Amino acid sequence: MRNVHIKDYEDLDREVVAVGNDYPGGFVLPEHRHRRAQLLYGATGLMHVTTRSGNWIVPPQHAVWIPALEPHSVKFIGVSTRSLYIEPESVQHWPARDRCKILTVSPLLRQLLLEAVELEPLYESSRDRLLVALLLQEIAAMQTREFEIPLPQNPPLLALCQAFLAAPSIHDPADRWANALFMSASTFRRHFLQQTGMSFSVWRQRACVLVALSGLVAGRPVSDIALSMGYDNGSSFSTMFRRVTGQPPSSYHPAVTPQKAQRSE
Repeated sequence: MRNVHIKDYEDLDREVVAVGNDYPGGFVLPEHRHRRAQLLYGATGLMHVTTRSGNWIVPPQHAVWIPALEPHSVKFIGVSTRSLYIEPESVQHWPARDRCKILTVSPLLRQLLLEAVELEPLYESSRDRLLVALLLQEIAAMQTREFEIPLPQNPPLLALCQAFLAAPSIHDPADRWANALFMSASTFRRHFLQQTGMSFSVWRQRACVLVALSGLVAGRPVSDIALSMGYDNGSSFSTMFRRVTGQPPSSYHPAVTPQKAQRSE
């Protein structure tokens, strides 16, 4: 099914409901939740998924797993999506079913997702049921990626984190944050770790790299992104980017094919 609202189909008597939607750049779905779990795949563009505990950056050819009843909002940057809405009892045996996570999408999974959207809502044939069963097996086998930016629950610290994400800088000092919260530097670092599960320096580094994905997907030069975030040059940014994501920035640049990216890095 294409460009339909899941609320009209969520109660179908089927294990999986597959929906494809096209969104214009900058379109935002406000916070909502689904009775079913959702696998949200972006065939093109970039998605920002926000929950009350974190932000997830979803680059092209990746998907985000959203547990059933998890409140979330999504910002789409030129995205054509394929979504699977899955009955919660169908994934009871999955260890990480209750938390958001980013998944790589294999060529097989991609083709299965494209095919699933073409199924009749009340699919009946043995072939269609086998396709759905294989989809669930392939999702469970996918590798997860650390594309999460955890957010604190403490309101003053959350406000600082959100302001940073709007204008990230790799050299933003912890002392500035500590002063804003009327804490000593050591107290702030303990507080930040307790609230996010990450040290401040690691969080700052990851946030810079993942926010940069938006610019890379839009075709912005690596050197411009690096300098805007306070890196000395594109090379130092590229090194940090590879360390966080496991891939070079060129992997996400639309003007560079994967083969060229591998040769140039």
